[in-house]
Amino acid sequence: MADQLRARILSGELEDGSLLPKEEELREFYPVSKPTFRESMRILESEGLISVRRGNVGGAVVHRPAARHLAYTLGLVLASEQVTIDEVALALRQIEPACAAMCAGRRDRARTVVPELRRLQRQFEDSIEDLVAVVGWSREFHEALVRLCGNRPMMVMASALERMWSAHERGWASHIAESDPVRMDERIAAGRVHATMIDLIADGDADGVSRIAAEHLAHAQRTPKPKDGRRVIDPALVRLIQPD
Repeated sequence: MADQLRARILSGELEDGSLLPKEEELREFYPVSKPTFRESMRILESEGLISVRRGNVGGAVVHRPAARHLAYTLGLVLASEQVTIDEVALALRQIEPACAAMCAGRRDRARTVVPELRRLQRQFEDSIEDLVAVVGWSREFHEALVRLCGNRPMMVMASALERMWSAHERGWASHIAESDPVRMDERIAAGRVHATMIDLIADGDADGVSRIAAEHLAHAQRTPKPKDGRRVIDPALVRLIQPD
């Protein structure tokens, strides 16, 4: 039963956020015993594919897998291995430039990539006075380079790493904003690099944007420093930025 329901969730037949039918209906459709039914629900819940609500408005809510869920799970695995945020940064310095180059290589980039990056760039520029806000928009920009690269395996795997780095960088920005603000000229310089990257993507210059992205990351990743001085991955930070 768990296998059949899992397949229906993954195929989209059971939509994200929808309620599974009541137990009686499911057991009529899948003729299994009560213990088997409960075990199937437990398996799906442990996989994050459903969440069971109790009470008058109870039921099992469907959750299709998403990169944001992978980020937290991956964070748990990496934390158990005592992996540091610096290692995540190094991985992104290899992966994100490749994603930027793939964005530049998309034939439909003028329609699907460039407008979204320009929108995020405008938000970055409008928020330049607010460190926490501008860091948030900067991370949205970098995450978009991955999200829009066009290769789905890369999008999923790289997005998990991006979200992990974003969680730590946002946490750093919130902590540092009141005591040691980043100089305005550094924010402006970062915005200019983003604008250059957008132009290179629009021109289809994959090599150029890959090189600029690598140089930019090497510089930008020097700043986030966890408040407690530890640099081991903190999955709790990733969980805090998960959307509802």
